Amino acid sequence: MEITGIALQTVSAGEDVAFTETAVSGTKCIVHRTGSGIIKLRGITNQCKARFLVSYSGNIQIPTGGTVGAISLAIAVDGEPLQSTKMIVTPAAASNLFNVSAQAYVDVPCGCCSTVAVQNTSTQAIEVQNSNLIAVREA
Repeated sequence: MEITGIALQTVSAGEDVAFTETAVSGTKCIVHRTGSGIIKLRGITNQCKARFLVSYSGNIQIPTGGTVGAISLAIAVDGEPLQSTKMIVTPAAASNLFNVSAQAYVDVPCGCCSTVAVQNTSTQAIEVQNSNLIAVREA
């Protein structure tokens, strides 16, 4: 599945990036509702677990009037940001766009589900544009 959020959006601290377009539809094991920031990965398998590769890229900036300092996003699994995927930039001024990207494997036990999102892990609201999230079932 490939979902995108092309338009500029403001994402509050601790909130998820919204994905408003579906470039490539998912299967019955990868589900997304248009406009939501969450995708559901389902462990539909005859094995012990299903493995998914989740990749994200997008542009982030401090909004006009925001405080200059480090801003960040991270891929979150079941609401918890994965620290290994934290994407941190420190713009010199508001409205300076930076491109960030990260990816992670997510294992889902047979018969279970997990949710995946991209979360603003900054202490302030940030602006996000041209978001692209790809989730692929690997095994």
